[in-house]
Amino acid sequence: MTLDRAAGLAESARALAEGETTSRALVEQALARIEATQPSLNAFRIVRAEAALAEADAADGLLAAGLRKPLLGVPVAVKDDMDVAGEPTAFGCDGEFPPVAEDGEAVRRLRAAGAVVVGKTNTCEFGQWPFTEGPAFGATRNPWHPEHTPGGSSGGSAAAVAAGLVPAALGSDGAGSVRIPASWTHLVGIKPQRGRISTWPRGESFQGITVNGTLARTVADAALLLDAASGNHELDPHRPAAINASEAVGREPGRLRIALSLKPPFTAVPARLQPEVRARVLQLAEKVSALGHVVEEADPPYGQIGLAFVPRATAGIAERVSEAPFPALLDRRTRDAARLGRLLGGVPLRAARRAEAALQRRIGTFFESYDVVLAPTTAAPPPRIGAMQALSGFATDRAMIAACPYAWPWNVLGWPGVNVPAGFVSGGLPVGAQLLGPAGSEPLLISLAAQLEAELRWHEAWPPQRAVTDSPAA
Repeated sequence: MTLDRAAGLAESARALAEGETTSRALVEQALARIEATQPSLNAFRIVRAEAALAEADAADGLLAAGLRKPLLGVPVAVKDDMDVAGEPTAFGCDGEFPPVAEDGEAVRRLRAAGAVVVGKTNTCEFGQWPFTEGPAFGATRNPWHPEHTPGGSSGGSAAAVAAGLVPAALGSDGAGSVRIPASWTHLVGIKPQRGRISTWPRGESFQGITVNGTLARTVADAALLLDAASGNHELDPHRPAAINASEAVGREPGRLRIALSLKPPFTAVPARLQPEVRARVLQLAEKVSALGHVVEEADPPYGQIGLAFVPRATAGIAERVSEAPFPALLDRRTRDAARLGRLLGGVPLRAARRAEAALQRRIGTFFESYDVVLAPTTAAPPPRIGAMQALSGFATDRAMIAACPYAWPWNVLGWPGVNVPAGFVSGGLPVGAQLLGPAGSEPLLISLAAQLEAELRWHEAWPPQRAVTDSPAA
């Protein structure tokens, strides 16, 4: 028996454990959906059809023997910046890459929980931009409106989940790269505390600003995947105290003090919240207030936090470029960012790293007055395919900041955030809002998100089927 595409991660795991279906049936179903939509949505860089079916058969054997694991036999996907043994990790780059020998720690933990990784999803080059396009694989398209991007850099994971190809997927977030595509594809996206999901074989990714996170249609599924993937390699430098995200889903958050923050943090180029997006976020704030929470307009004291972001981001690009087997194939913007990263990689980088603790203390005082920040995830709806692809580096930065000025400060801080769907603007394009908290606040954010989901039922909305199957070739 197969399951409807609306069956999420938890429902799939339950059906498998109770013998209502088999892992082979679910994996075959996922592979068929991927194959049917790959010419249109182009969500995957690598599809592990043969390996995934073999792993599904092994999972069915374990299930028949009475073994139970949280995700035993459930198909999932991971972003192509994560190592999967036997597969290349191209991270959006052009050229032929050798297969890696071992799973990364996050993938290892997913497998330990029983999940079957059906493939690796598309991402832009080294995850730099809020779109998922490039010469290595073409363009990944938004299931809600295929002329538009699903966002980036975890756009392939977001498109795969939004279209119902897999029930959940891992992505990574270095400046909003889980939360932005979640907002633009009507998903829940959890960016956890730094170190919650290991980035090993890198102890830190992009100088610590990038973390791994989860994308799903429901808060419960995103939390379940977070629990399954969480944990550390013995050499990880960041090892936060363990949480139980799934328990938080069913827990009332209590009456919270929520700061509605609509002002973008300072950026060197203009950023303006578009009126339609503002209206959807205000509508969500009204719902939060109706649930009994105190909502006030207030902005965290970000100050010049951007000065602590740019050296870390560009130094991270420089590190990746130095390891690239085909540097001549890299986007000119990547090479320019790497040059800047090498210039900033000494004193400016050390100063940026030292600034983090002071920023955490200053912004941490804000949470003496408020429990949660509610902010737009983006300032604009998803742009059209190709809108940023041909721009110069400076023009790309301007367009990127104009569309996405809200997410990146939490990457500097290393603190958790959760995107929740905020509805749709003209043309049926999804937008989202972020729930942001201090260190270790995932349970509180998840419980609030679940409370909102119970009222708004956002997971019941699906992209138009025609958009998923008949979109332009990638």
